[in-house]
Amino acid sequence: MASFERELKGLLKTGKVTIGSKESIKAVKTGKAKMVIVAMNALPRYRESVKYYAKLGGIPVYEYKGTSVELGALSGKPYPVSMIAVLDEGSSRILEVVEEG
Repeated sequence: MASFERELKGLLKTGKVTIGSKESIKAVKTGKAKMVIVAMNALPRYRESVKYYAKLGGIPVYEYKGTSVELGALSGKPYPVSMIAVLDEGSSRILEVVEEG
């Protein structure tokens, strides 16, 4: 898990992401997302929706084992983050780390 957290921090510094359930689902629907990170306690309707559209588009979904509060803290945000869509991984290796995991 440590490498995921390290790569997420690198992603947030050098890459481009969309934070939030509705915005992430929109990025998946439009094909802009390369992958989606979902907190374990994301609302079921959003979780099911993003999984459905991601499957249609062949976009990987990474289920983060922590809560949205933990994902928010890891992202440096003072609020819960239930979903993050990766638009550009920047210099991070987040896509590789998730595929290995």
